[in-house]
Amino acid sequence: MTAPVLDDETTTDTDRTALRRRKRAERYAEAASAGWKVWLVKIAALAILDAAAVYAVMVLASSGSWVIAAIVGLVAVAINVVYLTPGLLPAKYLTPGLIFLLIFQVFVVGYTVYIAFTNYGTGHNSTKEDAVTALMLQSETSIADSPVYGTTVLERDGAFYLLVTDPETEEAEIGTTGEALSPVDAEFEGGKAVAVDGYTALDFSQIVQNQSAIAALAVPVSDDPADGYLRTTDGSTAYEFISALAWDADAGTMTDTETGVVYRDVGTGAFTSDEGEELLPGWSTTVGFDNFVRAFTEESIRGPFIAVTVWTIAFAVLSVATTFILGLFLAIVFNDPRMKSKKYYRVIMILPYAFPAFLSAIVWAGMFNQDFGFINQVLLGGAEIPWLQNEWLAKGAILLANLWLGYPYMFLVCTGAIQSIPEDITEAARMDGAGVWQIFRQIKFPLLLVSVAPLLISSFAFNFNNFNLIYMLTAGGPRFSDASINVGATDILISMVYKVAFVGQLRDFGLASAFSIIIFLIVGVISYIGFRQTKVLEELN
Repeated sequence: MTAPVLDDETTTDTDRTALRRRKRAERYAEAASAGWKVWLVKIAALAILDAAAVYAVMVLASSGSWVIAAIVGLVAVAINVVYLTPGLLPAKYLTPGLIFLLIFQVFVVGYTVYIAFTNYGTGHNSTKEDAVTALMLQSETSIADSPVYGTTVLERDGAFYLLVTDPETEEAEIGTTGEALSPVDAEFEGGKAVAVDGYTALDFSQIVQNQSAIAALAVPVSDDPADGYLRTTDGSTAYEFISALAWDADAGTMTDTETGVVYRDVGTGAFTSDEGEELLPGWSTTVGFDNFVRAFTEESIRGPFIAVTVWTIAFAVLSVATTFILGLFLAIVFNDPRMKSKKYYRVIMILPYAFPAFLSAIVWAGMFNQDFGFINQVLLGGAEIPWLQNEWLAKGAILLANLWLGYPYMFLVCTGAIQSIPEDITEAARMDGAGVWQIFRQIKFPLLLVSVAPLLISSFAFNFNNFNLIYMLTAGGPRFSDASINVGATDILISMVYKVAFVGQLRDFGLASAFSIIIFLIVGVISYIGFRQTKVLEELN
């Protein structure tokens, strides 16, 4: 007896080829059905994207960032393949989201991690070559017997140049800050170079209008910074200046010509003397785990950092606990069927939630003002209680303001959770003789936590990083007097990071990034433990 032959076994190569061609034709037909207008918009959008990608690749490649340039180029090619190939419908929808994810999440996190392992910040935000130039310029002094250079100020593409006439050779030379003097064919008038093709000569009124920018020009006499610079104050004559520091490129040292002190590159991103004195500005360099080590070992940073961490956790826990308790209490009260006009009361209860949090924080700051605040002047009869100047009073003021801002959210959440509990369960409990407190504690509250627990964890994470309230209400004060960083008693970790990175004259982005990573780890660990604990509640379902 012969076994039946399956259809797949009788399919020939010709049939498979025809099937593939038909599917390909269907994809092309589907793409063509969108119309020429859609294709025109698609091509125009891809053209703009490709032009931007090419420009970005050129800029990145010229700055030496070959890896990033290659990534940008590959992403641009992948986008073109996705949107020019018929079919691939899921990829067409996923691509924009993936791009934004890479730009606004992955890149930001990766760059933050990178900065955490550098000394990037005030005085360390450029390259070593820029630091050498800046040090030479800031230590320069005028040469007493400097020759006088006849000068004409030129402008091209928004940049200013000095066209000078060498007093010895009477030849024309041109240069600007960062570009040494070089010979140029110029037009002379009265033995002075006055014009060059491609440049615009400034008249007296234009020199006056741009006086500060012109006075800031420091044109190197040669490629060696030790040979000095030319500067002008009136736009018609220039004089030589020489730096008090001598740069030895071969030895990599900077020497103070007046004191003889030698400063070397010791790997910390600044020229440092044998006594530990640094010359600033320095440059950005990789420092490994130094920022993390400073956070936990340097006493002037460790003490405030630990205090801020403890207060941050306490603030987040107390904020969640107080807002949840008050919100739950109000939800139970207004869910009672005997309560009249409940909808009007509920509207009033959620009013604080309707106002922007930062505006409410500013209002509360005014109410807590020691001299003319509403609380002191009206409620306390003219008392002068320093609500925002005392450490513990300021913390209490923050918790009170956050209770006002946070309880409406918990009220809404608890109201919905309570209303979702079936009445049959409570009726059965009453029939079994359970009291009101027993029903709430053993039935309603556990069922309530099933829905509310994840929201409590998210509320904890939010309050852990509640920057607006802290910064608008107390600005982190009162400040710690023994801290080497700008941090106060009511600062939480996120506001401390902001102040370390962006407030004050000394901004340490590397240390701030290290703090950010520590915050991420703390929140991640606490959230993980919280979600693990909420699994116990799932059994109630």
